[in-house]
Amino acid sequence: MHPGHAQPDFQGTTCARSGVADGAEQSRRVRDPVSFDGWSPLWTGLARVGGVLPPPGQPDSDPWALLRGQEHRSGRRGPDGSAFRPVSRRLAAEGPRFDVVVDAGGYAWWYIDATSADGDHGLTIIAFIGSVFSPYYKFSGRHRPENHCAINVSLNGPRGSAWAMTERPATKLNRSADHFTVGPSGIYRDGDSLVIEIAEISAPLPYKVRGTVRITPEIAGTTAFFLDPAGRHRWHPVAPRAHVEVRMTHPGTSWSGPGYCDSNFGEEPLEHGFNDWHWSRAHLRHDVAVLYEGHRRDGAPFDLALRMDRQGNWHDVVQPAPARLPRTGWMVERTTRADAGSRPRVIKTWIDAPFYARSKLATRLFGEEVHAVHESLSLGRFRSPIVQSMLPYRMPRIVW
Repeated sequence: MHPGHAQPDFQGTTCARSGVADGAEQSRRVRDPVSFDGWSPLWTGLARVGGVLPPPGQPDSDPWALLRGQEHRSGRRGPDGSAFRPVSRRLAAEGPRFDVVVDAGGYAWWYIDATSADGDHGLTIIAFIGSVFSPYYKFSGRHRPENHCAINVSLNGPRGSAWAMTERPATKLNRSADHFTVGPSGIYRDGDSLVIEIAEISAPLPYKVRGTVRITPEIAGTTAFFLDPAGRHRWHPVAPRAHVEVRMTHPGTSWSGPGYCDSNFGEEPLEHGFNDWHWSRAHLRHDVAVLYEGHRRDGAPFDLALRMDRQGNWHDVVQPAPARLPRTGWMVERTTRADAGSRPRVIKTWIDAPFYARSKLATRLFGEEVHAVHESLSLGRFRSPIVQSMLPYRMPRIVW
């Protein structure tokens, strides 16, 4: 950890270096919907990096546990016949908190996705500090993360699609524990919900992207996960199951449906830690499934397979069998996991970029036919100077 790096303010929350201590794993389901007030430390407690940094000066007793795991005593086997090895390393976390400290070279983002009840529409929103895909942040040397902030909106559907991702400087950023504003757009707490007010202009074709999105959690997540042995990259599923209402004036469309919210934090550029990853989430009948896998920068593989029950507890599970998906229009490789013998298919590719794809899948997981939101990220592609030169056309920056 770098000298002077932000340390977590635990204020009554117990956090273990190599796991979750004293019941912190028990993410609370307060009621349906969950009240943000039920997350009492959310607004008064963990002010540093979403509460997911380890205590200073305490190295992990087994920093390679994320790779190796420990053999599960039940003797369950994976799809290839190997012994099941739960691999997640966890910390207590509360969120979302928008006043996290992001040091030079680091990043923070808050992610929301949703699909309409009829399955025709999709939405993703990502709020960035130290925008990980920003060519401007990269070229600046990444000394001031707050000088590279954006709220990315991607809306897909037969009655209106839109894209916006305008980067703005620190002078346009205003944030506290419970609100995050960048220029004319922002996220704020409203009772049991988070509300996102969108007032953006698309690029390269300049059209308005305006409206309001409300996300109300049904289950609150209070567990964060390390994505690398050193703990430089952390992922916190904030509301793995939620209800989302979309009311857009530009384009004119309104719908509601199931959604999901998480956050990621890092102490170094994303491409320094990873070469690629594939992520997906699916709402099962009673559980939420999240699958994460990929390769770190040194080529070592990593994977994470989790299910959250209705009581809000995360469980390591056997990774389903690997399944290939068709490459994107930009020839980005996509892979996923599904029950053995099933054939997942891409219903719709929501975002098709030179290094990134987000899609809606029809698949079978843990014995259930489900729809999943899936993403594939190629950071090898992202590092390419050719790709870097293309990004400003879709990601303009306002400098005043």
